[in-house]
Amino acid sequence: MKTQALQFNSLVESIYDLPLEDRMEIKNLLEHNIADTRRNEIANNYKKTQEECKSGKLKFSSTMNELKKMPLRLSKE
Repeated sequence: MKTQALQFNSLVESIYDLPLEDRMEIKNLLEHNIADTRRNEIANNYKKTQEECKSGKLKFSSTMNELKKMPLRLSKE
């Protein structure tokens, strides 16, 4: 873990030493990469939910008492 932290710190220092224009380009690249990653996560969650709905694993209710009785799923499968 220390090696990874040192590599990260070295990378950050190297970025700080770059000209402003290059740092701004790295920032834009990272922002787009993060947005793409989140979009993919959302799409995958949607597909998984659709599969669970088709297989009958999902239960729906509009009644608060019924919702409270349903088991809470917190897993990030």
